[in-house]
Amino acid sequence: MKFAVVVFPGSNCDRDLFHAIETGLDEEVDYVFHTETNLDGYDAVLLPGGFSYGDYLRSGAIARFSNVMRAVSAFASEGKPVLGICNGFQVLLEAGLLPGAMKRNRDLKFICRPVELIVEHNETLFTTSYQQGETIQVPIAHADGNYECDAHTLEKLASNDQIVFRYANNPNGSSADIAGIVNERGNVLGMMPHPERAIDTLLGSDDGFKLFQSMLANWRERHATTS
Repeated sequence: MKFAVVVFPGSNCDRDLFHAIETGLDEEVDYVFHTETNLDGYDAVLLPGGFSYGDYLRSGAIARFSNVMRAVSAFASEGKPVLGICNGFQVLLEAGLLPGAMKRNRDLKFICRPVELIVEHNETLFTTSYQQGETIQVPIAHADGNYECDAHTLEKLASNDQIVFRYANNPNGSSADIAGIVNERGNVLGMMPHPERAIDTLLGSDDGFKLFQSMLANWRERHATTS
């Protein structure tokens, strides 16, 4: 399986993601820069955390107009997996690949610490290695992680099983304790916590590694079926 880690000006978690794939999964991975217009040859795209374009205007608001995001949108439309973490989630929201928006954290402070998440939906491309309802520990590091959407969107997310992760103890004020959601098709996941920072017990938790294992296992299953 071949992964692309997108790098925007201001990305700072791209190396963490690269390490999770290259060293953790032992799979092929490339850095792909914001100027790229073609993602042919890749099996999954990862949008890292950081401060794309300095978070000017809004987090992710400028990155959505980069060349690579047009390619990411086309990639997602083919049903291939796209994962956006923290700032990557914000970029997916700004690009319209996921519904809703991000506000400043409830207490208007940057939060950086481990949190407990509840696995709400374990039948996505990203979560089959987890148990339904399982509680996992993954760190967060954000100032604009307060997920917001209107009542109709929230009802739709719930009824379509698009809410993948919820906070056990909401740290930022997110609507319905939402920490991660997928699109209706289930191939685009945005989440504020950082699974790439929880791939080894030396880091305090290896609970995040199951997310990448799920992506690989599901890709192998589909590849075996179609080959």
